[in-house]
Amino acid sequence: MNSEIDPESKPQPNSLSRATSDLNNALQIISVTASLIDNAWQGSDRSEEYLGMLRASVLRAEQVAAEFVRQTGGPGERVVMNPQLVRAGKRPSAPLKSAEQRILLVDDDPVALALVKRILTDAGYPVVAAHSGFECLDVFRSSAHTYDLVILDMNMPLLTGEETFHRLREIRPDMPVVLCAGFIEQEKLTRLMGSGLAGLLRKPLAPDEILDHVRATLESLKYSHANADPAGISTTV
Repeated sequence: MNSEIDPESKPQPNSLSRATSDLNNALQIISVTASLIDNAWQGSDRSEEYLGMLRASVLRAEQVAAEFVRQTGGPGERVVMNPQLVRAGKRPSAPLKSAEQRILLVDDDPVALALVKRILTDAGYPVVAAHSGFECLDVFRSSAHTYDLVILDMNMPLLTGEETFHRLREIRPDMPVVLCAGFIEQEKLTRLMGSGLAGLLRKPLAPDEILDHVRATLESLKYSHANADPAGISTTV
């Protein structure tokens, strides 16, 4: 049997997807950490020089990752909102108070979980964190109607983000869920949107991008129809 590796062989789609997701997860942590360091070091000697180099490196890595996502069949947009919510969000409204919006944040990566929780809590949102899909469901079952939004990582062991999403909707059919993923196939994203997914945050994202999407989603949900529409979006939050 010939044990040599065929130079023409290509990685399988699943391995490419996993590699893309892992890369973007790492970039997410680097990007958010760089922003937090930037805030802490403002005015320090040579801090702007070093942070400029770091930001340039992160930007280049994000560009490479975006091309990788495109070649492996993922969506080109980094932030995607369900079309039903986009239409609802065009209505004029008064600004929401962040303290009124309670968020359930789910991610199996403790560093990513801590960083995003910090971003949301610093912005005034009450946040409950869960480290897995199973923990998410345990927490959610006891007080499902106290949450205004679930931000859910896609790639988790044992119980994936997609499976957790469907179980959350079984418990509370109108529960708004935003998926956070390093990589997701466009076909799968379209299917999840059709099942009522509120939106997608494709890693890596800067803190202000995360907050902007959370605020826009909550604002749009406020003006969605009272009854579930064909896409499964409802406003009873």
